[in-house]
Amino acid sequence: MLLEVDNLNVYYGAIHALQGVSFNVEEGEIVTLIGANGAGKSTTLRTISGLLQPRTGSIKFKGKEISTTPAEQIVRLGISQVPEGRKIFAPLTVRENLMMGAYTRTDKNEIEQSMQLVFSSFPRLKERIDQLGGTLSGGEQQMLATGRGLMSKPSLLLLDEPSMGLSPILVEEIFRIIQEINKQGTTILLVEQNALMALSISHRAYVLETGRIVLSGDAHEVAENPQVKSAYLGV
Repeated sequence: MLLEVDNLNVYYGAIHALQGVSFNVEEGEIVTLIGANGAGKSTTLRTISGLLQPRTGSIKFKGKEISTTPAEQIVRLGISQVPEGRKIFAPLTVRENLMMGAYTRTDKNEIEQSMQLVFSSFPRLKERIDQLGGTLSGGEQQMLATGRGLMSKPSLLLLDEPSMGLSPILVEEIFRIIQEINKQGTTILLVEQNALMALSISHRAYVLETGRIVLSGDAHEVAENPQVKSAYLGV
């Protein structure tokens, strides 16, 4: 098992944001977490990546307990997060943004290979390599944020709301690229408001409601669940 999350409890002050959350991700999968705003999806990703500390519970990555491991060390272990809202470095060029994603690596040849892999997934970034990040369109910024996440050569990529604010055509393109990244060998844990798209490309899914997992299973089965259809798919 690549990632095992067991009985995770996370608080923001007095607010009990995650209440006994347990799930797992196997190598090679795309697993999606769906739920309403405030359900705890982003909190889950931020806790896995070391940006939040759980009060109790276990997070194991490749069998190693990481729930108290610093965020920078978690990147070195092979987990990379693409944050909600992209959070690229606006004053830096596309190349400089991508290099920021490789800050844990030292082999220049391998870093260059990773950059070429990013350009093969996102050819538009290669065309804009010397352009400032802040001048890119929303879709291009999402591509850059995802490319930056791949520059650390992660085994597990955490994607937080990759389609947010994008046009329908760009949403389809981003999801196609996510599938492509997965086929190239990167396991993906996806948090996404667009539940229909997320479930269509995922292997398995978990539904979060107010800090608890209330449903899990094969992504197709979850998509066919009547409660999921009415609450998240607008059916």
